Amino acid sequence: MALECLAADVTVLVEKPPALSLAEMDALVEAERGSAGHVATVFQHRFGPAAIRLRRMTAAGQLGRPLMATCSTLWYRDDAYFAVPWRGSWDSEGGGPTMGHGIHQFDLLLSILGPWQEIRALAARQARDVHTEDVSLALVSFTSGAVAAVVNSVVSPRETSTLRFDYQHATVEVEHLYGYTDADWSVTPAPGHEDILPLWQKEQSDVTSGHRCQVEAFYDAVDGGEPPPVSLADARNTMEFIAALYASAFTGAPVRRGNIGPGNPFYTTMEGIGAPWR
Repeated sequence: MALECLAADVTVLVEKPPALSLAEMDALVEAERGSAGHVATVFQHRFGPAAIRLRRMTAAGQLGRPLMATCSTLWYRDDAYFAVPWRGSWDSEGGGPTMGHGIHQFDLLLSILGPWQEIRALAARQARDVHTEDVSLALVSFTSGAVAAVVNSVVSPRETSTLRFDYQHATVEVEHLYGYTDADWSVTPAPGHEDILPLWQKEQSDVTSGHRCQVEAFYDAVDGGEPPPVSLADARNTMEFIAALYASAFTGAPVRRGNIGPGNPFYTTMEGIGAPWR
C-alpha cells in the first residue's frame, strides 16, 4: 500500500512495523527517493510531551552525558491471543514481541540515545506455541558511549512498560503500560545538580502519549509543506535494530550496525537462518 501511495506522490502514515524486513524497507526508501510523496511511521511514544522535553534536554547537555539505560516491555498475551492464525508467524508478523510489542519502547529509547553501535542478544520461546520468540533480551552499545539493556516479553503477568536513563547529572524514569503522561515520569538529580528538577518541572502537561500527538504533528508537517516526522530513515534505524537483535540471538555473535545488507540472511526476513527452536 505504501509503495502504491508513493507511486501516486501521496504522503502516507503507516502503522508499525512499516515493513517486515530490511529489504522491504529499502524498497520503500528507493520508491520515496523517486517520488514527491513521503512515508512516515507511527511511533507514537516519541510524541508525548515528556519525551520531547527529554530529547531536548539531552541534546542541550543539561543532564550531562548519557551513561546507561534500561528499556523493558513486559506484557502478557495468553494462548487465546495467539490462536488467531496470523499471530506468532514470521511470514505475517515478521517476528514476536521484538517486532510487534517492544518496538514502541525501544524506538523511544533510540530516539533519545541516538545511533546504536552493537547488539548482543538472546531470544527464546518460553511458553507460547508460536513460530516466533515470546521473549528477547539485548545488550546494546551506542556511539555516544552509552550502554543499554532491552527486554521484550509477552509472558509477563504483571504488565508494565519502563524506561530508565542514567545521565551524569540525573536519572530520568517512566513507568506506564500503553501510554504515559508527565505524571508517570520522575527525575532524580545527582548531588549538586538539584537545579535540573525545576528545569524539568517548568513544562508540565497532562497530555497522554499516543496516536493523537503524532497525527497532529503529521498534519502540521503536511500543511507546512514539510516531510512528516519519523521518516523512513528513522524507521529503518529501528528496523535494523530489530534485525540485528534477531541476528545476534540466532547466531550467538554480536552484530554491529551496518552489518546486515543484501546477501545477509537477516536482510530479507527477520527469521534469517531460522530460530533455534524451529
